[in-house]
Amino acid sequence: MLSFLKRMFGRDEPESAAIGRRGEREAEKLLKKKGYQILARNFRSGRDEIDLICLQGKAVIFVEVRTRKVGALVSGYDSINQRKREALKRVCRNFFGKMKPKPITLRFDVVEVEHEEGVVTQTRHFEDVPLFSKSANRGV
Repeated sequence: MLSFLKRMFGRDEPESAAIGRRGEREAEKLLKKKGYQILARNFRSGRDEIDLICLQGKAVIFVEVRTRKVGALVSGYDSINQRKREALKRVCRNFFGKMKPKPITLRFDVVEVEHEEGVVTQTRHFEDVPLFSKSANRGV
């Protein structure tokens, strides 16, 4: 992909994309330390994408990673607006529809990564963020 961007635009990818990828790697490291198994990275369904799909015990966890500058006006957690929530629901439903056997529990988490000039300063993990209906959390 990087070589494609260089050929297409004659330069490397934008700095913000590199910082976003760095944030995703930091989130992945944090989740692995907590015992999560990574099932998929950057899973796409049409235009929609979810950053990480993990397994913890019998629970499948969909994880959105939000990377922000220290002191940003809107936190990563709060930056997930209704339009993004709907896109996340679509991509998660698509992935869930392909799973066999179906998991017992589904969950949505957010990992917020703060950086200063591209250097990660803090990572926060928010578990079980409301995205799905309560019946979906029971595997219904």
